[in-house]
Amino acid sequence: MASDTHPPKAPLARRLVIDFAIMTIVGVVLALIGPFGSFQDPLATRLIVWLGLAYAGYALYTPIDTLAQRLAPVLQLPVWTLQLASCLIATVPMAIIVWVLPRYSSGVEWPGASVALQHYLQVLVIGAMITAVFVMVRRDPAPEAAPVREPAPKALEPDTTARATFIDRLPPELGTQLIALEMEDHYVRAHTALGSDLVLMRMRDAVAELDGIEGRQVHRSWWVARGAVSDVKREGRNVRLVLDGGLEAPVSRANVAPLKDAGWL
Repeated sequence: MASDTHPPKAPLARRLVIDFAIMTIVGVVLALIGPFGSFQDPLATRLIVWLGLAYAGYALYTPIDTLAQRLAPVLQLPVWTLQLASCLIATVPMAIIVWVLPRYSSGVEWPGASVALQHYLQVLVIGAMITAVFVMVRRDPAPEAAPVREPAPKALEPDTTARATFIDRLPPELGTQLIALEMEDHYVRAHTALGSDLVLMRMRDAVAELDGIEGRQVHRSWWVARGAVSDVKREGRNVRLVLDGGLEAPVSRANVAPLKDAGWL
């Protein structure tokens, strides 16, 4: 189990080397295939053009997943919808680059509407494939990042406090200083001062076992301990609670007024 609040990520330098290696392979493959009418050009020219386009695609498409993962809780939208929207938007400048770069030396003639649409859709297919590759490559594998623990069986005798019922589900090395609960599919991730772990149970069942700890469910997928809030971030109408250890929990708009009345904000 990872001892940090979040699973460790690959060092930036190593990730960049892997990313550029992938895009170099993509550029070489496209140069050999010669799409968009470029096959008649010499191979050396195709390599220069398509490697340049591959690196431009890297700059435009690889931030999509990170951006979608960060904005989804704030906008309360599914991650895939933001990935799709970002991919559609990023394809506009990419389609222009793909059209201009191979024709720069001989003079650029802009296409008509039907040709431009067909060109955009072709670039979109390749851009979506690049985005999908990097989503899969960069997504941390769940089993190594945070082993899933099955819920502990109910004790034959009731616990003295509701708090102990949930804390007993966690490994001893996480301690008892609970910071937040975060819903992940059918699991609840418990964040403590010493790390995090997954428990197979519903959020409402977990919250029902926390009557002994002062806190609130600030979002449909987040419960936060009152003593763990260190700061509040506001971006327009969006509010996020900054917690101990650097975690940020989104606050649903319906909970902003009650939290303000309770002195949280």
